Amino acid sequence: MSAVEILQAFAPELVLFLGALVLLALDMAWRRLGEGKEATILSLAVAFVILSLLVLLGFGKASALPIWGMLASDQFAFFFKGLALIGTGLVLLSSYRYLEGHTPYRGEFYAFLLLVTLAIMLVVGAVNLLMLYLAFEFLSLTSYILVGYLREEGKSSEAAIKYFLYGVTASAMMLYGISLLYGVTGTLDLVKIGPALASSGAGSWLAFPAIVLLLAGFGFKIALVPFHQWSPDTYEGAPTPVTAFLSVGPKAAGFAVLARVFITALSRFQPEWVSVLAGISMVTMTLGNLVALRQENIKRMLAYSSIAHAGYILIGLVCLVSGVTSNFTGLNGVLIYLLAYLFTNLGAFAVVIAVERATGSNRIADYAGLVKREPLLAGAMIVFLLSLIGIPGTGGFVGKFFVFGAAIQVQFYVLALVGVINSVISAFYYLNVVRHMFFLRGEEKPIAVEPTLKWVIVASLIAVFVIGLYPHPFISLGTKAVQILGAAF
Repeated sequence: MSAVEILQAFAPELVLFLGALVLLALDMAWRRLGEGKEATILSLAVAFVILSLLVLLGFGKASALPIWGMLASDQFAFFFKGLALIGTGLVLLSSYRYLEGHTPYRGEFYAFLLLVTLAIMLVVGAVNLLMLYLAFEFLSLTSYILVGYLREEGKSSEAAIKYFLYGVTASAMMLYGISLLYGVTGTLDLVKIGPALASSGAGSWLAFPAIVLLLAGFGFKIALVPFHQWSPDTYEGAPTPVTAFLSVGPKAAGFAVLARVFITALSRFQPEWVSVLAGISMVTMTLGNLVALRQENIKRMLAYSSIAHAGYILIGLVCLVSGVTSNFTGLNGVLIYLLAYLFTNLGAFAVVIAVERATGSNRIADYAGLVKREPLLAGAMIVFLLSLIGIPGTGGFVGKFFVFGAAIQVQFYVLALVGVINSVISAFYYLNVVRHMFFLRGEEKPIAVEPTLKWVIVASLIAVFVIGLYPHPFISLGTKAVQILGAAF
C-alpha cells in the first residue's frame, strides 16, 4: 500500500490521537476547570469524535490487504470503528458535569475517553496476534484508569483494583494461548495460522488449549461466564458514564476480535469451539438473568443484564459455523444486535445518570414515582427496557430475531429455546423497574435534566425505534460488513 493509502486508512485513528493530545495540553494549561472551560473541552472532544467519524465515512479506504501485516482496513473493522465512535460521542455528552463535585481533574477524563476509543479501533482491526495483544493491553490500561478515576471515592478505587486483577490474569492466559499458536505455527498472522496448524502434527492437540486460553482474554472483555466476576462490582463502583461505555465499547471490541480470530485462524477446529461457545452462551445468559432478578442496585442489575446479553449475542457466532447461507448468517446477527444494544444500553444509562445526579442514589427503590418527577425519563426508560426484553417495534427485537433465527435455521433448537426462556425471565426484573416508576409512590420533587443528557436520551430513543421499525438499512450494513469474514470461513 502507498503512503497515501495508509494515511487514509489510519486517518480516523490519527484524528482521535491528535484530539487526545490537544485536550491533555489544554487541561495542563488551564489546570483547574471552571464550568466554561469544561464545556470547551467537552465540545472539542465531541468535535474530534465527529471529525473522526466523518473521516471514517468519507475518506476511510477499505482494503482487503492488511497494513504492514498488522491492521485490517476492511468493512468489518469499519463497522466496529463507527460503532465505537458513535458510542463515545453519546458517552461524552452524558458525562458533562457528572464529575462535578467528585473530582477537580475533569479535563483528563475526556482525553482518556478518546484514547480508549482509539484502543478499540486498533483492536477491531488487528490481524496479527502481537498487534492484537498490544491493542488489548492499551484498551485495558485506559479502561482501568477510567474505572478508578474518582480516586477519592472508595468504591471507584475498589472497582478499579478488582478490574485490574481480573484483567491481568485474563491477559496472561490470552498471551499464553498466543504463545502456543506461535510455537506450533511459527507465525502471528491470522491468515497464515490456519494452514500452518493444518500442516503441523502438533496442531490438533494444541488447538483446544489455545482456544480456551484465548477465550479467557476475549471472554473477559465481553463478560462471558466464567470470566464475568469483575463486571458487577466494576459497573457499580465506576463513574456511571464509564459504566455505560464499558457495557458497549469493550464488549463490541471483544466480539469483533473473537469473530475475526476464530473464523480466520481457527475455522478448521469448528467442532471444538462451537461446542465450547454454545455451552458458554447458555450458561452466560442463564446466570446473568437469574442473578439480575435479585439486584436492588440498578447499575448492578444492568451489569448482570449485560452479561445475559453477551450470551444472546454469542448465539450468532455459534450458529455461523454450520455453513448455512441466507439472511440469517449468524454473524450479521451479532453486528445488528450490537448496533441496537449500543443505543438501548447507552440510553438506559443516560436515564440512570440523570436520576443519580438528582437523588445521589442508584437504588431501584428510588425510581418510585419517576413518571411524576420527570415524564421524559420514565417514558424513555420503559422504551429502553422493552428493547432489552426484545419487544417488537424496538431495536432489541431485531437483534434477537436475527440471532435466534440463525439458531433455528441451523437446527440449534435447544440454544434458541434457552434464549427465548431467558428473554422471558429478563422481563421480570426489567418490568420491576417499570413498576417502581409508574405504580409506586415516591418523592415528587421534579428532576432537572442537563440539556446534553436530554439530547442523548432523545437520540437513543429515535435510534431504537428506527432500527426496530425500519431495520432494512441496518441489516444490509451488517451483512455487508461480515462478507469478508464469511469469505474467509
